[in-house]
Amino acid sequence: MASLGAGGGSANSSHRHRSLAPPAHVLASIFTSKPPPHYVPGIGRGASGFTTRSDIGPAAVSLGGAGAVGQEAPADAAPGQQPVNDGAYNAALGNDGGLLAKRYDDDDEDKEADAIYQAIDAKLADRRQQGVREQKIKDQIEQNRKDNPKITEQFADLKRRLKDVTEEQWEAIPDASDLAAKRQRKNDTTVAMPDTLLRRALEGQETNAHIDPTAMPGAGAGGGGDGATDLKAVGEGRQTMLGMKLAKLSDNVSGQTTIDPKGYLTSLSGMHVNSEAEVSDIKKARLLLKSVINTNPGHAPGWIAAARLEETAGKMSEARRFALTGTEKCPKSDDVWIEAARLHPPDTAKAILARGVAANPDSISLWLAAADLEPDTLSKQRVLRRALMQIPTSVKLWKASVDLSSEEDARLLLTRAVECCPQHTELWLALASLETYEAARGVLNRARAAVPTELSIWIAASELEEANGNGKMCGKIISRAIKSLASTGTAIDRDTWLREAEKCEKSKSPATCRAIVFATLGMGVEEIDRQRTWSADAEDALGRSCPETARSMLLKAIEAFPGKVSLWRQLVKLEKACGTATDEVLAILTKSVSHCPQAVVLWLMAAKERWLGGGQMPPSAEAVDGARAILQEAHRHNADSEDIILAAHKIELDSGEHERARILLARSRDRTGLCSMDGTAKSAASGGSERIYIKSALAERMERNHKEELSLLTEGLGKFPKSWKMWLMKAQALRRGGGDVDGDGDVSMLKVEPGSSANAKMDDAKACYERARAALQQGVKQCPHSIPLWLASADLEFDMDFPAKGRALLEQARLKNSKEDRIWYLHVQRERKLSTGGDVHAAEKLMAQALQECPESGLLWSAHIGMAPRQVRKSRCADALKRCDKDVRVIGAVARLFWADGKLDKARSWLTRATSLAPDDGDTWVLLYRFEQAASAASASETSGASSVIKACTAASPKHGIFWTRVSKDPELWEWDASWKSRVASSASSAHEMRIERTLELASQLMSAEEDALEGVGSRK
Repeated sequence: MASLGAGGGSANSSHRHRSLAPPAHVLASIFTSKPPPHYVPGIGRGASGFTTRSDIGPAAVSLGGAGAVGQEAPADAAPGQQPVNDGAYNAALGNDGGLLAKRYDDDDEDKEADAIYQAIDAKLADRRQQGVREQKIKDQIEQNRKDNPKITEQFADLKRRLKDVTEEQWEAIPDASDLAAKRQRKNDTTVAMPDTLLRRALEGQETNAHIDPTAMPGAGAGGGGDGATDLKAVGEGRQTMLGMKLAKLSDNVSGQTTIDPKGYLTSLSGMHVNSEAEVSDIKKARLLLKSVINTNPGHAPGWIAAARLEETAGKMSEARRFALTGTEKCPKSDDVWIEAARLHPPDTAKAILARGVAANPDSISLWLAAADLEPDTLSKQRVLRRALMQIPTSVKLWKASVDLSSEEDARLLLTRAVECCPQHTELWLALASLETYEAARGVLNRARAAVPTELSIWIAASELEEANGNGKMCGKIISRAIKSLASTGTAIDRDTWLREAEKCEKSKSPATCRAIVFATLGMGVEEIDRQRTWSADAEDALGRSCPETARSMLLKAIEAFPGKVSLWRQLVKLEKACGTATDEVLAILTKSVSHCPQAVVLWLMAAKERWLGGGQMPPSAEAVDGARAILQEAHRHNADSEDIILAAHKIELDSGEHERARILLARSRDRTGLCSMDGTAKSAASGGSERIYIKSALAERMERNHKEELSLLTEGLGKFPKSWKMWLMKAQALRRGGGDVDGDGDVSMLKVEPGSSANAKMDDAKACYERARAALQQGVKQCPHSIPLWLASADLEFDMDFPAKGRALLEQARLKNSKEDRIWYLHVQRERKLSTGGDVHAAEKLMAQALQECPESGLLWSAHIGMAPRQVRKSRCADALKRCDKDVRVIGAVARLFWADGKLDKARSWLTRATSLAPDDGDTWVLLYRFEQAASAASASETSGASSVIKACTAASPKHGIFWTRVSKDPELWEWDASWKSRVASSASSAHEMRIERTLELASQLMSAEEDALEGVGSRK
């Protein structure tokens, strides 16, 4: 019987092991009872074979073996086929029914698994059906479109056929109105005229001498005539209209008429003609305000609004009536009394305000309004004094009375006012301003005792001491103010103090301003942030036009950080911006170098200020000696500074001491370990730096000592082979015929005899070009990213009439520096000059490529505008301004366009704007100089604007520009300067200004020649 319990599954295993053997009577009843339905003996022990569901499919599982007990095989079963027990199939157990079926029920896990499988099956079925549904919807939409096509689809074929319609056929198409008229004419029908109509027409032509009563309109019971006029109805309508007009003239509130019999015509002339909409709005507002007044008659704004509405409508009598009624209904409202007084004449208004003051004796506004109605000052003072007797604590009344009084009377009034209103600081300060020095001090002391928390009293006391020449007390007063306010618990932050300092500066009290800044600048600022914060505060104060406050802040910062060079430089910049005298600036610089002796920049600023501070050009001998002394002292503290040596060289050079300048440079070339202002070493191992060699070569060029110049450049390039400036200077020296350097370093000069032939001179020129070309080739190899070297190499080839080589060099330069607009510009300009027969398509194509590579280049856009025909330049200017509206070259191109159109004022304004945007660009000054010369020549004016341009350009001292640098770095200009200095030594103009004028003149000629050459190409085009 153990096998009977084994069929119960794992859930009954533990119970089987724990239970004991069944009793004997139970075993006997089991063996004698009938087996349960579908019981198969031995199946729990695996005694019979079995068949899985995968073998026979989803049908019922065969029990196998000899067949089920108590069942017989069907009669039509095949031999050897086992019967299938369909009735015992269970959804969870399959065919495992029988005795143990009662112990095998579905648990929660099986139900959950079934639910999951059912959900998966449903989702898969829905996915299969989704495609079917989408296809069905698509078919329905297509069928609907076929059944109900759009109007555009119906006439699509007709629209396509419209392309074949000729112009005559199109003009022959009739309009819709013509077609309607034709259709209407087609529908018109004509019928024969009846005899009755003819008879009536005949009778109408006869003359009757009597009136037929039956023919009158409305005669008889029915009133028989149609279309006739009823005289009774006309009379009734006239009466109705008259009643409406009379109702308009009546008052809707009281029913009384508003017509003034005496002033009717006068009032008509003063009426405003309003539109129907305005009249309707006034009526609606009148009804609304009537409701407000009737609902709440004690509401003063309602009466005021009603009065102003009638005033707007032109009914002053109604407005006055509403205002007076408002005073009766709201006697405690100040606004109603003031409104009523405003609407009445002055005499009536005085009476109204008198009643108002009687009803409201403590109303300040009514007393002030009553004083305003008085015609003279004495009457106004009388009214205000009566008001002060009634309201002695009113500050407004005291101020109004003081404003109308003389100085002596005002002092007496203010003495009484501070007694009545001791808490008002304005009265105390006004009284102190009218008193003498000693009395004012007493007034301020009493004010400070009465109002101990007021800051303005302390500041007024400091200003009083400063105004009386006792400025040393300002600092003590401000310090006492800070302590006193802190003891009373009055918290005043740092920003408030600094704002008060700026107010003191604007009120011409610099000592008080400085005292406030010194005492309060460090409030709430961390020690580590003091320098940065104070410097920023000074910049902000200067931006608000408070230089004294900014100066005080910087002085306080320097007092805390005397070794900070940036603070000293900021202070000097401030002093120069404020126009401080040269001696004071020198004093500050002298003090700065005493605290910062290693700051080279401060020494240089001091030397320059001493040299040029007097404004005398050329500088006097005293100024030059002073600058030399400062630089000597600077050199003693900074013996290795290259910048000090170069500054001394510049002073000697500009003073005409060329030999001393050359000696200074020669000594610096022999020194080692020279440093610049940033502290970085600049000199080579054997002495001298790149800048020293460049300055030395320039000095030799000025002296026309080409052999020494070339020797210095060769020596410098041996130490600094990456110096593109020295390579360029060497090529220029060789191109001028300076000779060459052999392998031993010796310079061989080219000498052309005066009687040499033209061929010999040409051969010498070619030799110079070849040597310059070799130098530039070496320089390009050493400095492949130096744009000036590439441009000089290309220019040399073009000048030697080798355009193919020049183009090749520019192509190589573009490959290595594709975003450099100067290379593109030179290439385009050279292509324009080389264009034959006016064919500039190559230049235009190249310009298009250049603008694609450098779309923000003002240099290229200006050339692009110059290449365009006259009628296209305006649109190109617009495109250029969209790309780079602040580029001076584009602005100059726009100015040229205005100049060509004769709009001189606009051209001048654009050129002035360009010089202000980039004062360091010399080409812009040259263009403005040319324009002013042309304008003065066209107007035949004796006063030319070119002189002002020269002065402004001298102040700007430009150093850049294509045409400017070609002239300013030309040695011939230096020779011209030297000769002119000796000729006009007594001239008021400075040598620098004369040199600027000469540079402007030569650069203007060079620019004109360039433009003429390019305009020739454009004219050929």
